[in-house]
Amino acid sequence: MEKPYLLHYAPDNASLVIRLVLEEMGQPYETALVNRRRNEQDGAVYRALNPNGLIPVLETPQGPIFETAAILLWLADQHGQMAPDPNDPDRAAFLKWLFFASNTLHADLRILFYAEKYIDPVEAGTLRAGIQPRLRQHLKLLDAEAQNAPDWLRGDQPTVLCYYLACMMRWMALYPAKIDRSWYQLADTPYLQQILMQMETRPATRAAIAAEGLGVTPFTSPTYANPPEGSAT
Repeated sequence: MEKPYLLHYAPDNASLVIRLVLEEMGQPYETALVNRRRNEQDGAVYRALNPNGLIPVLETPQGPIFETAAILLWLADQHGQMAPDPNDPDRAAFLKWLFFASNTLHADLRILFYAEKYIDPVEAGTLRAGIQPRLRQHLKLLDAEAQNAPDWLRGDQPTVLCYYLACMMRWMALYPAKIDRSWYQLADTPYLQQILMQMETRPATRAAIAAEGLGVTPFTSPTYANPPEGSAT
């Protein structure tokens, strides 16, 4: 099969992580835009692929996969790239931080971005203020791990986790668009910052920049996406 993968995406959504990894792996894929302005993620066609109505979905020869970390781990294991293999001594450390990124960091980011879905909208500001120190602590832990320079957390040979973290740090700098985002300062995490700087020059990142209109420094000094199709929100 020439193009075994179909990525259902919206610009600058979690599908960006999958695009970056597919590009880094050199795997052929096609894309199908999920038009968020028309709420296509809530339609019956998309819900048949992901009953949660969340982006992304990756269609594979084994069927559709949703949940970002599940797709990342499946791709890494399927192609033997961008993650320690199951018998590698680093596998356990890689897995615990991958799922920390998914189950803790990304989950808290969703609360920050969509606070009104978790609490009465009049209390959304309070909830966001409460989650920001947690996010700073998460980043502090990750930066300390990056200081140890494990092979699975490097900008010159990025793993699926590296691209996942890079995208989430991009979003912290940009969203929500109409609130004070000064709580996030990239310079507070210098070891992660170095990783992001290295990743910005990689061919996979340049391909994603062109595909989704991300700007020249999408991780270290991001600007809002100006995609050729679709909308980030």
